Amino acid sequence: MWGKTAGGLVLAVTVAAVSGCGSNDDSTSGKAPASAAPAPSVKDASAAFQAAVTKFDTDGGCLEAAPDTCWDQMQAVMEPARELRTAANADKAGPAFWSEAYALIDTMEKGIGVGKDLGATSPTTNRPDVLGSAHKLADWLDAHPTQ
Repeated sequence: MWGKTAGGLVLAVTVAAVSGCGSNDDSTSGKAPASAAPAPSVKDASAAFQAAVTKFDTDGGCLEAAPDTCWDQMQAVMEPARELRTAANADKAGPAFWSEAYALIDTMEKGIGVGKDLGATSPTTNRPDVLGSAHKLADWLDAHPTQ
């Protein structure tokens, strides 16, 4: 009986040693942990956001009365706004400087969160939240140039 127990214990220790029992921490294996992609620069993120708003305006916006005609444009403006937030979070100017921009992006997120484009004539339209706030944010960026 003792032999089976000892044999089982030796097997368990061997398996643990071979499999590296313990930690999956890369610092013990000599490998550096994977790092997240760096935040875009505020300058680049601002330029991308401004370009998205300009593209929306240049393309003629949306059909006023037709629901579900702006969803793609709303998404096209929202994505660089999110990247701008990421860049602002890493910016040395700090959250106090960005507070108005954050509030506008939050309003845009609220509008996107409603779901598909509800149309300009819907009593619960989300276009002003997304597109109106995008234009206000573009104006704010013009008034607060970035490095």
